[in-house]
Amino acid sequence: MTTVQVRKPLPKLKTAEEALKEFTPEGQRRAPKRPVEIGLRLFAYLARQKLRGRKRFPLVTMLEPLEACNLTCEGCGRIREYEPVIHRMLTVEESLAAVEASGAPIVSIAGGEPTMYPQLPQLIKELVRRKYFVYCCTNGILLGKMLEQVPPSKYLCWVVHLDGMEEKHDISVARRGVFRIAMRAAKKALEQGYRVCSNTTLFRGADRQDLHQIFDLVTRMGFEGIMISAGYDFAMAPDQELFLKRKESNDLFQDLLDDESIKKFRFYNNPLYLDFLKGRRHYQCTAYSNPTFTIQGWRVPCYPLADRHTQNVGDIFQESLWRNYGIGKNPKCSNCMMHCGFESATIFGALGNPKDMAAMAKGIIAGKSGVGAS
Repeated sequence: MTTVQVRKPLPKLKTAEEALKEFTPEGQRRAPKRPVEIGLRLFAYLARQKLRGRKRFPLVTMLEPLEACNLTCEGCGRIREYEPVIHRMLTVEESLAAVEASGAPIVSIAGGEPTMYPQLPQLIKELVRRKYFVYCCTNGILLGKMLEQVPPSKYLCWVVHLDGMEEKHDISVARRGVFRIAMRAAKKALEQGYRVCSNTTLFRGADRQDLHQIFDLVTRMGFEGIMISAGYDFAMAPDQELFLKRKESNDLFQDLLDDESIKKFRFYNNPLYLDFLKGRRHYQCTAYSNPTFTIQGWRVPCYPLADRHTQNVGDIFQESLWRNYGIGKNPKCSNCMMHCGFESATIFGALGNPKDMAAMAKGIIAGKSGVGAS
């Protein structure tokens, strides 16, 4: 008679110290520092657009070559919104044409889960060859396989979705074991010389202590930076109670982003946006800065909200469109604080404010903050 041994589940990793024993990258590596060229290219691009007299223009092209995903996170509206066409994918040629039509120097590949896209290695290699700065968002499940097909480059950064330490993150993505898979892949990527960031979305019930542990973990592992934002209240998401109201977001971020934490953890978002999250600054949405191309065309008006789609990216920059969207203009925008709409607003605002520009430039030069790309 054969005896079947049942493996006991591993204890949950609750602290950065516990996780570092398993996920600290091996070998000597330089301190994480994003390429100086990103800031230089972006500021040169901004100057050219202003000289041309453009009032609205893109900073980041959001590219979604597919909407299918290998997870069903409760806070995500994409897989539900695109369910009728979930089987469709963009071709590499369609993707590149969209990037060229937008003209932004930065490309954020999202979805869906981009690593499920069969042509992702080919797409990334071509974008890198054309010297676009590429941020590829991923839940990390298939990231290990991607590392075998796409070489490291200063033009490529993997952005790993991490909503907390093991227990909290696995609940957030509705699947046990995802945290460890993602962290093993991130460790491998760092060891092989890839640029790696994390992306954390906050929902109601967020645990300050747990979030500080994940921020501590990725900072000490050598992640280039932490992108952080409040979740957008997607109408198609099944649990609407997850989403924070604007005042709740401000209160949460004031508690989470105290001065000591901002000094200790390596946040990628610029300091003006972090102040905005805490309610210390006020901006109007400029989500036209992140036009989003999907299998149905460009989302109108923006990345989180699609009242329709268009095949002409220029439609997104029309003044008449933005009379109907933004804080105080549309109830769908009331609680949105996402970086795709407001981190760009801090940049546009700083162009006319030397003090704000100096604060932003200081963060970028120090390599402790940057321009959020997703």
